[in-house]
Amino acid sequence: MSQLYNAFTLFLSLLVEAIPFLLLGVLLSSALLFFVDERQLVAKMPKNPLLGSFVGSCVGFLFPVCECGNVPVARRLLTQGAPTAVAIGFLLAAPTINPIVIWSTWVAFRDQPEIVLWRVIFSLFIATLIGWIFSFQTDPTPLMQPELAKRAINSRKASTRSDRQDKNAPPLLQSGTFLLDDSGMPVLMEKAKLTTKLNTKLNKEKAKTFDRDKVRLFLDNAIQEIRELGGMLVVGSAIAASIQVLAPRELILNWGQDPITSIIAMMVLAAVVSICSTVDAFFVLAFASAFTTGSLLSFLVFGPMIDIKAVGLMLSIFKPRIIIYLFAIAAQLTFVLTLSYSYFF
Repeated sequence: MSQLYNAFTLFLSLLVEAIPFLLLGVLLSSALLFFVDERQLVAKMPKNPLLGSFVGSCVGFLFPVCECGNVPVARRLLTQGAPTAVAIGFLLAAPTINPIVIWSTWVAFRDQPEIVLWRVIFSLFIATLIGWIFSFQTDPTPLMQPELAKRAINSRKASTRSDRQDKNAPPLLQSGTFLLDDSGMPVLMEKAKLTTKLNTKLNKEKAKTFDRDKVRLFLDNAIQEIRELGGMLVVGSAIAASIQVLAPRELILNWGQDPITSIIAMMVLAAVVSICSTVDAFFVLAFASAFTTGSLLSFLVFGPMIDIKAVGLMLSIFKPRIIIYLFAIAAQLTFVLTLSYSYFF
């Protein structure tokens, strides 16, 4: 009964910690619809796979969300046709490469600023490399869950159809509002020379309609994202809480006797505890006296990318085998980089 109570307490603590950041990510994802022309944003993304992956990883600095909040933003980018490298780079790097996490890490390890520096470098390197690897799959839809893939395909078709109609259709069949000019020819309202009074009235009506449509789209997208991702978050938090109770931390701590086993132990601990990246530095600080700096880095780098709670959310984007690939590659790169740090620094 005591274990059940502890598991339920941990489950609630994970939810309370993660939900605000999930909501923040959903709002940021939906805000892309409201404030940003997504087609232009995606069009401006670098086409070079390596550069696109690096830019996607750095974009996380503009979106201060943890591993709960980055998933809805990455989903939105993929459905709007963003390159695979950009979306995966953002998905893996955003929980670490953002000002809130960098600041919290510096506050926790003020006496060891090198941890802050290497955490950012290792996270950026791993996210960029994995994004570049997955860029060889130019069409991301085979990697995605069927429902999300259909949404991405429909969005792409709608965008292509709109562009084709605007370019090839006769004037009156193109999208937009048309008026007759002095010669009786149809012209777009934006190009027509209207009187000041008429122009002001039409612009106000158009702005009101545009704002209503955007607000409706914003709310619809936010509700849909919360419904889909909320369920995943509950399942992932329940699994993480159960594992924490069934596998006591003392068992993991006993592994941390040398550089290799300590790194493995901290990576396992990071995946199990599923703690938010904005506060994980304070959590791992408690182990600073018993573990090597390399093992602490492995916790800080690997945890925000791949943990049980994040895997549950990622299942709303990718098929299970893709998440296994992400998990394996991220784990290997984290182990090699942090082990190298332990031996050379």
